[in-house]
Amino acid sequence: MGTKIGHVAPGFGFLVIGLWHLYNNIKLFSYHPNTFRSHSWFPFPKIRYLELVLIAMGGCTYLVTELFVGPSRHQPLDVDFTIPSNHLHNFEHSSITLSFVIYAVFARALDRAASPAAARPLTFVASTAAFGQEFLLFYLHSTDHTGLEGQYHCLLRIVIAVSFATSLLGISHPCNFAFAFVRSASIALQGIWNIFLGYALWTPAFIPKGCFLHEEDVHSAVRCRSDEALHRAKSLANNEFSWVVSASVIFSLLFYLYLSKRYQKELEYEAIDVEELDDSELRKKINSKLGESDAVVLMEKVMRAV
Repeated sequence: MGTKIGHVAPGFGFLVIGLWHLYNNIKLFSYHPNTFRSHSWFPFPKIRYLELVLIAMGGCTYLVTELFVGPSRHQPLDVDFTIPSNHLHNFEHSSITLSFVIYAVFARALDRAASPAAARPLTFVASTAAFGQEFLLFYLHSTDHTGLEGQYHCLLRIVIAVSFATSLLGISHPCNFAFAFVRSASIALQGIWNIFLGYALWTPAFIPKGCFLHEEDVHSAVRCRSDEALHRAKSLANNEFSWVVSASVIFSLLFYLYLSKRYQKELEYEAIDVEELDDSELRKKINSKLGESDAVVLMEKVMRAV
């Protein structure tokens, strides 16, 4: 993960999943505001488990890349089958990915085998465990995330903590739309910040003034020539994070306003169609009754004439 592609690729995955969840949660709440229940994953049209399959396949691909493609000898162990110090970070990144693969596999299994009443909270437990492991392993990372890189990862941990907290709250408060909304937005924000982090730390043109990209034993890292340059770079990172969060809030709320208005109109059109259908059925019944009464009157007249 200590490369540009190692942050951008999973970041893109988090962004897509977050937006997918945001869309579905808003849609569900717009249609069923009184009976809304959040979900940790959402079925895709015609391919029910597409989201879970993509998470599992993407995670397995990342595991293979991290453990067997990335290392120079294409395997992460030492000659005595111990884990060398320079590959500890590979195992930590793989452990994070494995937790999400486990979540995806068991989410599908629970959906097929368990009742909805049990599957929903247990799936939330699995997703909460995945975000919890992600936060813990980033917090206790063997790679010394100091300086500018450490600041970017510290800000990332804040977003992960929000995803973890809202997933945990989703277990006990599945009907709370605000928790589901924030959870979805935070997953998307994880993706945005990972992408931003990948470009900011591994693109020489984006490295702050007074800092440079330095090749080290484990991975390349940004180093600054003075404390003043480091302080400036960290302040820029804080400002960038603030701007990204503000942009995410604006987008999420505008997205909600757009979708809620759109689905509200659909509900109104459906209500009008139902009313028109009811009116037409009522007219048919009235005409039928009128027809029956006219026939009765005609028969009475015939009988009198006879």
